[in-house]
Amino acid sequence: MRGVSDRRPADRTVAVWDLPLRLWHWTLATCVLVAWFTPTVQDRIHRIVGYSVIGLLVFRLIWGGLGSRYSRFRMTGVRLRAAPGYLWNLRRGMTGRYIGLNPAGTLMLVALMLALAVSAITGALSVTVTFFGVWWIEDTHAVASDAVMILIVLHVAGVVLMSVLQRENLIRAMITGRKRIRAPFRD
Repeated sequence: MRGVSDRRPADRTVAVWDLPLRLWHWTLATCVLVAWFTPTVQDRIHRIVGYSVIGLLVFRLIWGGLGSRYSRFRMTGVRLRAAPGYLWNLRRGMTGRYIGLNPAGTLMLVALMLALAVSAITGALSVTVTFFGVWWIEDTHAVASDAVMILIVLHVAGVVLMSVLQRENLIRAMITGRKRIRAPFRD
């Protein structure tokens, strides 16, 4: 068996996303899909996964402060400010290499978390005595839920696009937690 130092440069990998973050990502994705397909068919399941989404978002906020290097939110502000320029350059195929999330990925993370929070919180409120049947709660829940699905489609398209442009399977990286080492990387 070859060690990391014995591998060809193209075969070397670096740990990026830790197990708790990867489990959070795939559990959240599953909960959102289940919630999307169960609102009128299975109201109880819809509520359970909706409450689970709230718990997962709280976990992610905590893990964003306590987790491993690439799970933390330490670069969020910098990456959000870089996002417009990054997206502009992306039109010409200029992507740069990032070990963790690139600026577009950071923008997507923030947008998805906000939309999910609005969707899940308004969904939870809509079944309370105080807010049951209140039109703006129900409308906000519906719009936020649709926004989540649109963002998910954009997220998946972005992952596929970046996988093609950078010749790296980013879906596999989110399963294994590892990315190939190829210079130049940005932290």
